Amino acid sequence: MKLAHSFTSLLALVSLVAGSPVQQLNTHALRLPLELSKRTLHKSPRMKYRRGFAAYEANKGYAHPLSMPSSSKSTKRDAGDVSLMSQDVDLWYASIDVGTPAQTFTVSIDTGSADLFLPSVNCSDSCNGHNRYDPSKSSTADDLHKAFVLTFGEGEVEGEQIADNVVIGGYEAKGQTLGAATVYSSDFSSENFIPDGLAGFSFESISGYPAPPLFQTLVESGQFQEAVFGVKLSAKPGASELYLGGTNTALYQQGNMSYTPVTEAGYWEVTLDQISRDGIPMGAPETSSIIDTGTTLIVADTGDAAAYFDGIPGATSYTDESEVLYSIPCDIIDNYAPTLTFGGHPVTVSGDTFNLGPTEERSSDCLAGVAGADVDFWIVGDVFLQNVYSIFDMGELRVGFAELA
Repeated sequence: MKLAHSFTSLLALVSLVAGSPVQQLNTHALRLPLELSKRTLHKSPRMKYRRGFAAYEANKGYAHPLSMPSSSKSTKRDAGDVSLMSQDVDLWYASIDVGTPAQTFTVSIDTGSADLFLPSVNCSDSCNGHNRYDPSKSSTADDLHKAFVLTFGEGEVEGEQIADNVVIGGYEAKGQTLGAATVYSSDFSSENFIPDGLAGFSFESISGYPAPPLFQTLVESGQFQEAVFGVKLSAKPGASELYLGGTNTALYQQGNMSYTPVTEAGYWEVTLDQISRDGIPMGAPETSSIIDTGTTLIVADTGDAAAYFDGIPGATSYTDESEVLYSIPCDIIDNYAPTLTFGGHPVTVSGDTFNLGPTEERSSDCLAGVAGADVDFWIVGDVFLQNVYSIFDMGELRVGFAELA
């Protein structure tokens, strides 16, 4: 099946943008606008998480609970505010400065991974169209003499690890470990992936380097009053942002917020109380879920996904390797958007975000925002996250969701 909007994969990535070529250092929370960009990356979320689980076990000395055999079957801005740019409706991105003097790059900010990488000046044609990082031109760069390979779904990057100063939204992470990639797979080509690189915003325990992620480095430097970042994602131009060192209270209703604890500090893993459709529970209650700005869809195991679509008139499944996508007639699809409950607080996904558009040109069937894969947990991606203001609290080890203002 050819999808009209190139939804050939389940994963999307988030990134950050700064306003000026050389960022000024700040001492307060900072808002970063996010831009949105269309991508055709990552058919298999299972592969992305498999890499993280392997890194967790190597770093911690024991297996991640979710990797047990049962799951292996498969304008003027306020301080602290960074807006996000966009490429259509499934990739948010922005910019960072690296080195001395600064070299500027765009990167995806992904809460479903932990490592920062950029294309190297020594990268072959596979990096054409991207800005390339040259550590030899930075007086603060330090070659760590360590190789790396990172896998994201079907995409892969490899190269050498470098420590250098990284500025994001005016905050400086000194000696930040990053990957200078000499090889980009085709999934990371400029045609498929507009940002230059990617920055993981999860925990060090799933780092493939291993090394502290960018946000953790900033937290440990003492530059933030709170070890928190807030995210708003939207398909509307100029409406998305990442807020470092706190939250943008103008964007959400403070009296309508709920927190749920992180159950395992690797991914942003929390308990999903229940997912329901039109008030009817679907799937098991109190299941593990990962909050992932780097995933487009809401992804369940194949059985739970099938149960979700059971009984919907005209619902059709499409198998792509180990992933199962679903369509519903376009004239009724908005009626079948899910409600997800976290911390006792239900949030109903809007029809606009649940409906990902016609499966092909002039089709009367539309792609739905819930899919199945070979996983034993839920992956909660941007189909849900566009409906809430999300708060990632590394200090208190919790995730919060609030109704948008």
